[in-house]
Amino acid sequence: MRPMLATRGLHVPTGGEWMHEVKWDGMRVLADVSGDGVRLTSRAENDVTASYPELLAMAGRDLLLDGEVIALADGRPSFGALAERMHVRDRRRVARLAAARPVTFLAFDLVRLDGRDLSRRPLSERRELLVSLGFAGESWHVPEVYDDGAMLLEATRAQGLEGVVSKRLSSRYEFGVRSPHWLKFPHRLRTSWVVCGWRPETGSQQRLGAILVGEPTAEGIVFRGRVGSGIAGKVGPMLKELLEPLAVEHSPFIDDIPRVDAAGTHWVDPRVVVDVESLGLGTQGRLRQPAYIGVRADLGPDDLLGGGQ
Repeated sequence: MRPMLATRGLHVPTGGEWMHEVKWDGMRVLADVSGDGVRLTSRAENDVTASYPELLAMAGRDLLLDGEVIALADGRPSFGALAERMHVRDRRRVARLAAARPVTFLAFDLVRLDGRDLSRRPLSERRELLVSLGFAGESWHVPEVYDDGAMLLEATRAQGLEGVVSKRLSSRYEFGVRSPHWLKFPHRLRTSWVVCGWRPETGSQQRLGAILVGEPTAEGIVFRGRVGSGIAGKVGPMLKELLEPLAVEHSPFIDDIPRVDAAGTHWVDPRVVVDVESLGLGTQGRLRQPAYIGVRADLGPDDLLGGGQ
């Protein structure tokens, strides 16, 4: 199962048929809860349960919840902070990270309750049932919703939050559909790209200094630029560890790569997806002032076809 997705909106809708939520800077997850335990699945249908042991104490009632796993940095949700945990699989390291930087599951939709499929019920009814479950702990929480979307948009901008999602109260839950009944309004231009190569730091053949990213299309992967900002400290070694086993002989891009970018590049099988913040694409189709944010362990290249994030 893949979660229902929001369409990028042009104007925050008004009127009583809409509700508005904070757009959280985290990882979209479906939580399948039963008496036997909790199973957490990413939007790419990967089982990520083992990465978040602090969320497993919720076992009990029969529930299917849609929500966001978030980690806090300086009191705000931070995808960069969460990215430090998304790729970790070693149990001892996971346990240490869970103790040092615990995550929270923010539940914003209820799709199944005690054996009843609620997907065909309106969002207003699903929301009422979700609130009645009484989630209010540090690990599981139901975030507030608001009537005034324009106010929330400005408030989230002032607080440095990710943005706003507006949802039609009558909307049904459609798995895997990017729906016009859910609209997203991000403040920052963050996009997801697939990594096709890496370059060493200047003066070093060992340390990773930049990655080459592209956009998957029906014709193949199109080059979108080189990203070096944000790759420092422990980020470089982590990326190199992920990418080195994926080494290939030739460029995965369908277009010719400028010599200044291709020189010294180690090409890789395009499997790793990363988030990048930028000023958008320039006239030559390259990212303007891109900065690396984190690895998207919950996404694969196929998820980026047709607009991706």
